[in-house]
Amino acid sequence: MTQRTSLSVNLNKVALVRNTRHLGIPAVTRAATLCLQAGVQGITVHPRPDERHIRAADVYELSALLKGWPGREFNIEGNPLHNLMHFVRELRPDQATFVPDGEGQFTSDHGWRFPQDAEVLVPLIAEAKGLGVRVSLFMDAIPEAMAAARAVGADRVELYTEPYAQSWGTNQQAVQLKRFAAAARAAHAVGLGVNAGHDLSRDNLTTFLRQVSGVSEVSIGHALIADALELGYSATVQDYQRCIDEAFV
Repeated sequence: MTQRTSLSVNLNKVALVRNTRHLGIPAVTRAATLCLQAGVQGITVHPRPDERHIRAADVYELSALLKGWPGREFNIEGNPLHNLMHFVRELRPDQATFVPDGEGQFTSDHGWRFPQDAEVLVPLIAEAKGLGVRVSLFMDAIPEAMAAARAVGADRVELYTEPYAQSWGTNQQAVQLKRFAAAARAAHAVGLGVNAGHDLSRDNLTTFLRQVSGVSEVSIGHALIADALELGYSATVQDYQRCIDEAFV
């Protein structure tokens, strides 16, 4: 039986709203608790150096919170050349997702490049894995790059899914799905696990998981938090779980 895809909720947008005032609401830890109670398998944060959404204090508080939820995973994303490795060394999350963002970048919009980035990644991946942290590399859906990601020591890749999301409902949708399916197959062929994320939503998630086999985890933030503003966390999480379940029927 194919292993079901796990859902990890990215809480950056909760922190973004919180940061517009000095009242501490909405609380990131409260959002995490409600999502965990609703059954999510993991929590994701992407703290950037300017702390424009997730702050360092949030990362520490979430790490402490998740210790009370055995079997649920904490995934910290970020650029290992900026502030990510500090959290990896101190907190040893279940997973560190290495993302090649610039310091002032609006949002993640590309994956690592090979062979250009190989030299800098090798020691950082080795250090994280030596601490018992699974390493996932944020990657574009380029099948021939998967072997290079494995060669530098990564455990998984996170496929950057915005191109698929942008193609949703257009004549490019099938083309993009084939591209992502091929990348996933190439990753599995060299022993990499496959995660996926960026602009996945209730509209496009089921189709993606039906066509791209063997996705271990999806990390979803913007769309899920937007849905939660209307539906509440519990109902939203349950509906995303429904989307995942439908892909495995």
